Amino acid sequence: MKSAIQTEEVCTTQRAAELLGISVSTVQQLVEAGEIEAWKTKGGHRRIPLAAVMAYKLQAGTELMPARPPTEAGAAILIVEDNPMQRQLYQKQIGSWELGATLGFCDNGYQALLEVARRQPDILLVDIMMEGMDGYELINTLLADSHLRPMHIAILSGLDRAALQQRGGVPRGVVFFQKPVNYDELRGYLRACCAQVARDAK
Repeated sequence: MKSAIQTEEVCTTQRAAELLGISVSTVQQLVEAGEIEAWKTKGGHRRIPLAAVMAYKLQAGTELMPARPPTEAGAAILIVEDNPMQRQLYQKQIGSWELGATLGFCDNGYQALLEVARRQPDILLVDIMMEGMDGYELINTLLADSHLRPMHIAILSGLDRAALQQRGGVPRGVVFFQKPVNYDELRGYLRACCAQVARDAK
């Protein structure tokens, strides 16, 4: 007997969200960006080929970290940065600070949406200038999702405050670090965030 998944050829955004483990709004973002193939019926309802959903899940899953067990101690930090050398630098610096936190990376905003939905990191560090979905769109999408629990979010960008202001400014509750990053300041910020996460977990 074939499974339900095997007999499906197309699915709704709701079904796609269930298969990917993300919100319906995130699926809609991915469809609008052309990351997942879809079309609309005459009634205006999206229909998505199951093959496209599974292909995207496979593609995204190759870069994502395993889901964090609920009992795992320490904060989870996710860094969204498209520059491989910059990612390596963050790995070396932050990994040496003994924060007692897990560290994960995504190289684009779409991948980060899936990772946030899967892992619900405690701390999110985001570059602004990225191909496809930039850091601003990613942050605003996450802040607008009422299903996500609060996260500590910081922008790490080569843009200065004046340039950021032209793009809408730093969102409320988000911290800004200009590149080249002052690592003493970043270390202090991350230690404070990790301490807050530990207090909240008690």
